[in-house]
Amino acid sequence: MPAVGAAFLRYGGHTPCLALAHGGAAPSLVLDAGTGITQLAPLLGGAAFSGAIVLTHLHWDHVQGLPFCHSADHPEARVAFRLPAQEDGAEAASVLARAMSPPHFPIGPHDLHGDWDFGSLDPSEYELEGFRILAREVPHKGGRTFGYRVSDDRSTLTYIPDHCPTRLGPGDDGFGARHPAALELARDADLLIHDAQLLPEEIAEADFGHAVADYAAGLAHAAGAHQVLLFHHKPDRTDDQLDALAARFAGDPLVDVAVDAAVFDL
Repeated sequence: MPAVGAAFLRYGGHTPCLALAHGGAAPSLVLDAGTGITQLAPLLGGAAFSGAIVLTHLHWDHVQGLPFCHSADHPEARVAFRLPAQEDGAEAASVLARAMSPPHFPIGPHDLHGDWDFGSLDPSEYELEGFRILAREVPHKGGRTFGYRVSDDRSTLTYIPDHCPTRLGPGDDGFGARHPAALELARDADLLIHDAQLLPEEIAEADFGHAVADYAAGLAHAAGAHQVLLFHHKPDRTDDQLDALAARFAGDPLVDVAVDAAVFDL
């Protein structure tokens, strides 16, 4: 859920969304459609979005902003919408409609304005909007979940926002296994954006589907990533508590803490 109120103003409280662009061009690849996607319209100056929206999975916090993105729900929009292929073989739009349709919501996916193409992804490699995307399945509770490695001719970004590595064993440090999919996605990445919802003392909560911040830092070092962004903060984690988290990793030059509207030039 979004985090709102005076205690969350400095780090911000939107649910997950990344907008990727080539150089100074307009964003053409969006990863996840949490409430952060509502900020796409200001980035585009109100113009229609033309590109791809790719979901890691279908939990509410990763789709709840989609019908409120004015640049994607636009008569001139062109959207290739992709989500992980479902184990039951259901089509992408029908899966999205389970939450986005009456009586839960006034419209369904096919009521969005513009030219929308709904499709599914398997663990494989893809070309979308001039980006090379490697999709790999990662352990996470409550539905098939992917992490993505996105590259172009300049740089590589790895995005694993929801990850429960303890489901594959405790690993050497008790924070979860550094399994092959995670290492492959993060290998030598310029920026690793990784689930860090939990603190070590909250490890018992990992079964709900998330990772400890220390796992994210350890994965970055093990995989040779150049920087790691601690992401997907616990909804009740206040600004002051995130300051404390940042201070705990102050001695590690690889680690930073995610802030709404941050811009990275890779």
